[in-house]
Amino acid sequence: MVVLAIPGIGLRLSGAHPDPVIQAVVYGVAILAAAFLLAWAAEALQVDISQGLAIALVALIAVLPEYAVDIAFAVRAGNDPSQAPYAIANMTGANRLLVGIGWPVVFGLFWWKARRYVLELERGHAIEVVALTIATVFSFSILFADGITVFHSVVFVVIFIGYVFLIARAPVEDPHLVGPAETLGSLPAARRRLTVGGLILFAAGAVIASAEPFAESLIGAGVELGIDEFLLVQWVAPFASEAPEFLIASLLAVGGRPSAGIGTLVSSKVNQWTLLIASLPIAYALGGGGWGGLPFDDRQWEELFITAAQSLLAVVLITRLRFAWWGAAMLLVLFLVQFFIPSSDVRMAIAWIYLALAAVVIALRPSAVVWLFRTAREVAAEHGGGG
Repeated sequence: MVVLAIPGIGLRLSGAHPDPVIQAVVYGVAILAAAFLLAWAAEALQVDISQGLAIALVALIAVLPEYAVDIAFAVRAGNDPSQAPYAIANMTGANRLLVGIGWPVVFGLFWWKARRYVLELERGHAIEVVALTIATVFSFSILFADGITVFHSVVFVVIFIGYVFLIARAPVEDPHLVGPAETLGSLPAARRRLTVGGLILFAAGAVIASAEPFAESLIGAGVELGIDEFLLVQWVAPFASEAPEFLIASLLAVGGRPSAGIGTLVSSKVNQWTLLIASLPIAYALGGGGWGGLPFDDRQWEELFITAAQSLLAVVLITRLRFAWWGAAMLLVLFLVQFFIPSSDVRMAIAWIYLALAAVVIALRPSAVVWLFRTAREVAAEHGGGG
């Protein structure tokens, strides 16, 4: 992975500008390689820090490439308003991939391994689900504004800080590393910390070097290949940066820890649906766009609406800390329909179906949300997190 990341760094340092398709491939591979390095290093951190905090850090560090690409679009939008749609496209695409593909895949691997139709989450994951629930409910307020504002950023950051504060005191499961993360974790303490730190710094450098030109080359490649560049930004870029998370969660599921696998993806969803959104208006302002917020048009409004609606159904499905086969099937089918038929009418129809299904599930289990919040409070109190 280090070798795969080097060409992207070298191309950026050289100042060369080859064909956009070549650039997209070189920089995309560098970001993908860096994402794997970050994910493995973050997993190895579980040896040295509390397990609850490790889960949050794994999710946060693993999605740094996603942040870098999205922030690059938002900064450029400050001087070029035409870039604003790409920032929102990248963010909504990443969130919908995580839930629409990631969650069902982990459940499918769990079913394949255990032949069971309900995946039980550990009680400690209640804090993550509560944080995602609060962030999801608040995210609908964006739809009534003219853009994603700094006010939204502040609230999302507060939600994330509260989540990390509590999750750090609520260990979920004992560390069970696999693959390269296991190799890193088994090193002597001093060597392990030095190696993990070096990998994180190297990978972060690769991401910083590659993110902006990757974002730019994707658009150029779309024009050259005759592909809708909006769709490239929305799905290809997030897929590259989300791949390590999917791999980690899948390995956990196959290794007999499906709860940790889903927990990792839920935690990733929390930080993407809080910090990632929060970063966009700030990056837009720092890029020269002013502090009025990152604007969006009707197409981006639809993307935000369907993403918020999908998120609501997702949290409703796991409020009892149980993820059933029919819930995984609904998330997968609805995602695939709007992915393969990317029309405005289909997006809006799917969004309303998400909301309708969420309402039905809530009506069938009216006490589930109260139970979830009570459980999260108990877990936080048990581990010193307070009420």
